[in-house]
Amino acid sequence: MSGIPEELRWLFWNVDLEAIDLVRNADAILGRVLERGRLDDVRWLVRTFGLERIHAFFFTRAHPEISRRTRAFWRAALGAREERWPEPP
Repeated sequence: MSGIPEELRWLFWNVDLEAIDLVRNADAILGRVLERGRLDDVRWLVRTFGLERIHAFFFTRAHPEISRRTRAFWRAALGAREERWPEPP
């Protein structure tokens, strides 16, 4: 996995892109892109992390940046309407 592309810099205005590690900071990256990203940003995320990792992101923890609307969309997109996902704080 390479780093975050320059096109996504606008999503990470508050951090040094060179310091972001795609593995170590995966949840922060997923939360930011899934909640605020444009379609092309989400496409990059799916190519980079895969749908299985995105599903695990929602299934294992409730990220504080993720809205109900975004969770509902990904429940439908991932075919996970019946799964119990942790509720955000």
